[in-house]
Amino acid sequence: MRVVITGATGFIGGRMVTALTARGDSITVLSRHPERALAAVPGAERALLWSPGVHGAWAGAVDGCDAVIHLAGESVGGQRWNAAFKRRLLESRVLGTRDMVRAIAEAKRKPALLLSASGIGYYGDAGEARVDEHSPAGEDVLANICRAWEAEALAAREHGVRVVTPRLGLVLARDGGALPRLALPFSLFAGGPVGSGRQWFPWVHVDDAIAAILHCMDTAALDGAVNVVAPEPVRNREFCAALGKAMGRPSWLRVPGFALRIAVGEFAETLLGGQRASCDALLSSGYAFRHPLLDEALASLYGRS
Repeated sequence: MRVVITGATGFIGGRMVTALTARGDSITVLSRHPERALAAVPGAERALLWSPGVHGAWAGAVDGCDAVIHLAGESVGGQRWNAAFKRRLLESRVLGTRDMVRAIAEAKRKPALLLSASGIGYYGDAGEARVDEHSPAGEDVLANICRAWEAEALAAREHGVRVVTPRLGLVLARDGGALPRLALPFSLFAGGPVGSGRQWFPWVHVDDAIAAILHCMDTAALDGAVNVVAPEPVRNREFCAALGKAMGRPSWLRVPGFALRIAVGEFAETLLGGQRASCDALLSSGYAFRHPLLDEALASLYGRS
């Protein structure tokens, strides 16, 4: 396949390029720093300048490609949330996706697929309710961002393009994403549950996150939202106990909600809430998880059995 990808230098994007090139796909990277991206992402054939909000020459790359993978967006955990940062979170997703759909609309040979990332935060704090791909969006900041983000992507359907919006849970990897920050207190013998510890904690091993995205690309029956989370949900306290076990560290020191609010601002509400999310769409389409159970998934990352 001929694939155009944004966010290729990110935590998920770099692994996606590796997986795509390993199976023989041809990759064009769109990046704010194309020369740097080409050096950082082995296997990409070319890199073009990408600037969200500016409809540039990169749009020609979409014409004739088979699929677009759109992963670009400001990291939600990049800094303490304030009004300016929340605006950046929204605009980095909405404007970039809007530009991508505009490029698809103008292409003479349109891609068959737009795969545009989203997050399990779409559901907000769902409490004890089990949520699947048909459940409504939440009402908090992150839920509203995800809802607007997905709406921009789904506009590509008007041009005959299949659109998949994988709603990623917390992706577990030793060398990126949120896990190194979550693991730091444990390495200092100060790890433990966040808040009450009862909130549901939707997770997925990085190997499954990448493989599930490839599965979405290759499975024509998958369309729209797809929850990319492991099939066995756990609560925050269970996750912390498993992480402590995998690292050989205790997990008894609870992080109170007020301390989290002081540290990260409004983002704390996302961490103190959770989603008991299912992965019905993946399972019903035949996807087989490599790491369905949390203890084994963490053991594979930390080298413990």
